Amino acid sequence: MSAMDERTTLGSRTRAGLFRLAGPWWLFLLTGIAWLIIGWITLRFNPASIATVGILLGVLFLFSMINEFMIASVHSSWRWLHVLMGVIFLFGAAWAFARPFDAFWTLASILGLLLIFRGTIDIITSIDAREVNSVWWLGLVAGILEVALGFWASQQFYSVRGALLLVWVGLFALFRGISEIVVAFELRRAQRP
Repeated sequence: MSAMDERTTLGSRTRAGLFRLAGPWWLFLLTGIAWLIIGWITLRFNPASIATVGILLGVLFLFSMINEFMIASVHSSWRWLHVLMGVIFLFGAAWAFARPFDAFWTLASILGLLLIFRGTIDIITSIDAREVNSVWWLGLVAGILEVALGFWASQQFYSVRGALLLVWVGLFALFRGISEIVVAFELRRAQRP
C-alpha cells in the first residue's frame, strides 16, 4: 500500500469517525437556528422573554437531571448523591415549567452569586490550562469580568438584575446559535469525501 493510499484510507476513517461522533451536520444547523430564535425572543425584552428564560431554566434542569441519573448508573461511588441531585433537578424542572415567571425572578435574584461562581471557575480553569492553551488569558479576562459583574449585580435592584439576566441569556443564545451554525458547516465540509 502506498503512502497516498494510506492517507486516503486514514482520511476516510477520520471522516467516518467524525460522522459517528458528531452525527448529521444539519442537526447542528437546526439547533443553531433554534438558538438564534431563542436569542431573538429573549432580547426583545417583553413578557415572552421572561417566560422563555424560565422555560430554558426548566430545560437546563431537565438535562441536568438526566446527566445525574446517567452518572449514578455508571459510578458506584457517591451514587446516592447523584440520584438525590437528579431528583432535586426533576423538581426544579417541573417548577420552572409550571411557573416560568417565578423561575426567572428567582434566577435573577441569585444572578450575582452565579456570576461570581462562574467567573471563579473560569479563572481557575484558564490558569490551569496555560500549558496547553495559548489563549488562556482570554478565559482569565472573562472570569475577572464575570466576577466584577457578579459583585455589581449583587448590589442592584431586581429590575436591573432581570434586564441583565435577559441580556446575558440573549447574548449567550445568540453566540451559541452562531457557533452551532459554524460547526454545522465545518462538519459538512469535513464529512465530504
